[in-house]
Amino acid sequence: MWFFKCPEFFFGEDALSQLEMLPGKRAFIVTDANIAKLGFPDLVQKALADADIECQIFAEVEPDPSLQTVQRGAEAMLAYEPDWIVGLGGGSSMDAAKAMWILYERPGIEPESISPMEDLGLRAKARLICIPTTAGTGSESNYGIVLTDTAEKRKLTLGSREATPDIAIVDPIFTKNLPAFITADTGIDVWSHAIEAYSCGWANDFTDGLCLQAARMVFNYLPRAVADGPNDEEAREKMANAASIAGITLGNSQVALAHALGHSAGALFKTIPHGRITAIFLPYTIEFVANGSVGRYADLAAIIGRPASDEAEAAKKLAAATRELMQQINLPTSLQAAGVTAAELEEQLETLCEHVIIDTNTLMSRRIPEWEEVEKLFQYAFDGRSVDF
Repeated sequence: MWFFKCPEFFFGEDALSQLEMLPGKRAFIVTDANIAKLGFPDLVQKALADADIECQIFAEVEPDPSLQTVQRGAEAMLAYEPDWIVGLGGGSSMDAAKAMWILYERPGIEPESISPMEDLGLRAKARLICIPTTAGTGSESNYGIVLTDTAEKRKLTLGSREATPDIAIVDPIFTKNLPAFITADTGIDVWSHAIEAYSCGWANDFTDGLCLQAARMVFNYLPRAVADGPNDEEAREKMANAASIAGITLGNSQVALAHALGHSAGALFKTIPHGRITAIFLPYTIEFVANGSVGRYADLAAIIGRPASDEAEAAKKLAAATRELMQQINLPTSLQAAGVTAAELEEQLETLCEHVIIDTNTLMSRRIPEWEEVEKLFQYAFDGRSVDF
């Protein structure tokens, strides 16, 4: 038995106006300082004011939000007593909002213990709205929560089905003036989500079509959005929708080995954005899985116009297409090109491998690597060598 869970979506031009219809008294907006400087919380506040809802803003979320930030935000919620929580921003702000909401509803719970195995009893106090300001993480679409344990220097992959947002507002107005490099870094994350959710061990009939559509949309529209996002309204809207479509698959299927490697490396090489570092590993993990004769890549290759006669050929074409897409949007395809030095990799290699081995997403891979194979994957991804093992 499996399940399918997603929010209620409002998408397209002027989707933000849906906030004017909400019942309630107080909303707590979770965002970051950069989003606040852009004035996006003001747009949300204005729409909520039209619904006679007061707001308080918490604009302290950092990239890869820490447990400490989540606890601080939850304390502010407990003092304000909102009936709506609004996660506004990229994945960091939306994930932080989910975690803060859980601690607001369940003040005694430890964030590290958030799990699909425990009933949380959410919505006794508030409901959750997520509003993405990038077209990438898909956090608005699912119950996943990624936090950082700063003491242990590792990312925690958490979640509960109850933490699925009640409403997702996907309005392309928020991505209109994103710099090209942010459009690229977040957009390539959508590609990784679609590829891994389709090819992982928990892929299923309900998510396969979503994965294929999202992959096709990214392949067609991401280069356009990077090249001329402010003026290419179609590309911007298609990428916003693709991010949410792929995001639905994250909880209803899963992601796999590239994300495990990306989580591990991203926690240590903090200057490399999540979408970029995860995508760097994607072609290498496609090759690794296919070399074990357990790949599921033929439909993905075909949907982007690279049909193949068998899975082995499909994997090669899909890995090549991934590298070509990254080069087209000016992203590196190796750790070395991303700025990691050989000395840094050697120094951190044991920790990197340890964190991959214990990452839940590793178990979702159709081929699960041994420790020595994880080491080789890091080394091949550093050098930019196609995987031959």
